Amino acid sequence: MLCDYYEFTMANGYLKTGQHNKITYFDLFFRRVPDGGGFAVAAGLEQFIDFIENQSFSESDIEYLRERGQFSEDFLKYLKDFSFSGDIYAVPEGTPVFPGEPLLTVRAPAIEAQLIETFALLTINHQSLIATKANRVVRAAQGRAVLEFGARRAHGVSGALDGARAAFIGGCAGTSCTLAGQRYGIPAGGTMAHSWVQMFDSEYDAFKSYCEIYPDSATLLVDTYDTLKSGVPNAIRVIKEVLLPKGAKNFAIRLDSGDISYLSKRARKLLDAAGLQECKIIASNSLDEYLVRELVTQGAAVDVFGVGERLITSRSEPVFGGVYKLVALEEDGEIIPKIKFSENIGKIPNPHFKKVYRLFDRESGMAIADQLCVHDETIDESKELTIFDQYATWKTKTLTNFSARELLVPVFKNGKRVYNSPNIFDIQRYCAQQVDMLWDEVKRFENPHDYYVDLSHKLWEIKQNLLKRR
Repeated sequence: MLCDYYEFTMANGYLKTGQHNKITYFDLFFRRVPDGGGFAVAAGLEQFIDFIENQSFSESDIEYLRERGQFSEDFLKYLKDFSFSGDIYAVPEGTPVFPGEPLLTVRAPAIEAQLIETFALLTINHQSLIATKANRVVRAAQGRAVLEFGARRAHGVSGALDGARAAFIGGCAGTSCTLAGQRYGIPAGGTMAHSWVQMFDSEYDAFKSYCEIYPDSATLLVDTYDTLKSGVPNAIRVIKEVLLPKGAKNFAIRLDSGDISYLSKRARKLLDAAGLQECKIIASNSLDEYLVRELVTQGAAVDVFGVGERLITSRSEPVFGGVYKLVALEEDGEIIPKIKFSENIGKIPNPHFKKVYRLFDRESGMAIADQLCVHDETIDESKELTIFDQYATWKTKTLTNFSARELLVPVFKNGKRVYNSPNIFDIQRYCAQQVDMLWDEVKRFENPHDYYVDLSHKLWEIKQNLLKRR
């Protein structure tokens, strides 16, 4: 029932007009990268798979729809026995993706394809947005660990839970969300709040008690009163008195306010002078990729960044903008391409049942461009391939020493799952590997190089012919 109401009215209409079993092809794609970036990171597929496998309508669901007075009894009976019977192809989670190319393709009877649209969009849009934002923050940190700290500022339970999952895919090292740790196996952890320090008669007593309880993972919040005059000196004293005699090696201080660059450098000097070079410094407080990049550029002595609200909500641009469009119908076994017109050229989708190839330079291993092809086309790596800009066809490039990899993989065939999802750690590693195969120019935060998503000659001609017929 997590479905836009008009999906039900259309589905009921398909049944009444006899179109419900017509085979349709829908693509889920996005039109622009959030924050003006050069690429996005695909995520959310596993939750969509779970939805497809478990989607059903209860008696109370059907009764609710019956009470609306708009739906036929034949349609309500259809929903009672509903199960997905079609095919789904998807880009694996963690893959860098670009505007205009399908992240998901659904081949199914019209009524089925329509009823899964809302959930497909909400889960792919949300998690791809957060995975993309997380990857930006992680790249800004230049090798320093980034922890996702945003559960309390997330947009609801699923925003916190699935957002933490997506952030981990994007490269975060862990999360503060305990439920995400339990459900997805993401490393979950935490330190202390200012309230812990305030509960004790002194800051020293608060630190001492905490270290006695958690000697193997003590992180001391040093900015409750005065970071440099009180917090760091008390932390040093307790570490020497309590942790070092126990042989503890995993401990840190956390800065959550003030000038992080200045305070971290001064704190580092105090720690090093006390012989505590192994003590890490964690920084938090409304960070994002730009602030993290500035801190790194300024030489801040920060080992770990805790990033909360600006990551879990993608505050700078909180909408991914994925859409779900009909691109083809099947009639008597023949695939008929369909297209939606628009005065805005960027809103005209690429028609037909398609493949997506990523083209790599064999010498460097780097990604060159993506090419959308009709489903029955293949790319012969032994021959030259000339690719061209679909909007400025005079821009061409001839590839010789290259390899081609299909991005869309089968997920469901005839309603049955045929895809084994990797574990979350493998997805994260895959994401990092694939991002490394993009040129630095594509990964710039400002004015990134346009990565080309081109059409094969066959697909381009089909699209042009459809546009001429309007």
